[in-house]
Amino acid sequence: TGLVEPKAFPPVPETRLVSDAVCLQMTATQVVPAWDVAFEILTLGDADAAEMLALATLTKPGPFFTRTHELGRFIGVRVAGQLVAMAGERMRPDGFTEASGVCVHPDHRGQGYAARLLRDVTAGILARGEQAFLHSYADNTTAIGLYESLGYRGRAEVVFTILAGA
Repeated sequence: TGLVEPKAFPPVPETRLVSDAVCLQMTATQVVPAWDVAFEILTLGDADAAEMLALATLTKPGPFFTRTHELGRFIGVRVAGQLVAMAGERMRPDGFTEASGVCVHPDHRGQGYAARLLRDVTAGILARGEQAFLHSYADNTTAIGLYESLGYRGRAEVVFTILAGA
């Protein structure tokens, strides 16, 4: 179970703490305009699930499990048939949607993939009349800088806690 709370979550009987981390919750009410890209953006789905999980496991953008791609729309970029970048949607509290799973294979960084994918995900959320938000590990200054360049602003520090059965 993953919990996002303003402060560390107290111990829960019959569970064990897997991890906890301070994160910056960020929101966007608008997104910078799109720019031309020299790569094709693909819609990802069940057929891509194993590669999506492998990419997330390699890059560690945050929790990503076997069925995370079912929580919302995910898009990605393939190079020579390999999934090298993705971004999508995860939590959906009423009126809000979280942009999530933003990651790029280390061998393919610096091509603008993360920026363009997150821009498209965010634009889709805003077009539905919802508030876009995301979480970044508070010490990931590179990601935070990218998110700010796309129109996201820091809202609050939160603690992300993962609990499992004892």
